Amino acid sequence: MTREHAKPILQPTQDFDWIIGSDEPGAAHRLAHETSWALLDRVRSVADPDVVDRVVGLAANEGIDDIAELWSHADPRSLAGVLWRLYLLRRVAAVNPAATADLFTRGVEVAVTIDPVVAGAAEPVTPGSMVELCDTILRGVYAGDLTAALNRAASYCRLMSLGAAALADDRDAHDDDHAAELTQRSLRYSAFAEELHAAAVRWRDGTLD
Repeated sequence: MTREHAKPILQPTQDFDWIIGSDEPGAAHRLAHETSWALLDRVRSVADPDVVDRVVGLAANEGIDDIAELWSHADPRSLAGVLWRLYLLRRVAAVNPAATADLFTRGVEVAVTIDPVVAGAAEPVTPGSMVELCDTILRGVYAGDLTAALNRAASYCRLMSLGAAALADDRDAHDDDHAAELTQRSLRYSAFAEELHAAAVRWRDGTLD
């Protein structure tokens, strides 16, 4: 493939709470499908660490372009939708790493599953380690076991959801608006966790769109 691949949309943390899918079928769906698979196939076939680093680094760059906009509206059952969610998680961590670390740490504290082990954040959890974890997950998509990377991302989202819910409970008696915001964020992370886990199953079964 010789086609150049554009950078995904970068959005601030607060936008995470209201991203919705597009209901436009047809050409937009096909272009999102083609660009996402072309990018994945090309990077995985080259297996060059420098190329992987550049593709992972798309989340750190500025700018909005048409292809990324298509990805942001893609169905979560598609590769484009999956890649968009992973880039968004990384961008959220980069925009507000301290808050991300707080949510993750609290999620680990209240978790009763193996999600902390699967997510695999470095100890101690720091704002910087959250960005590094998201980068590691993206590298796994492009240069590793993609099923494992998606399951790791799902565990990360479950912990973020648990952390947001726990902090919402703490804030409920003091700041209703903040508690409501955290509850909504918890629901978004929980939805991402389910979507990413389902995508891991579809990739393993060869049914990811």
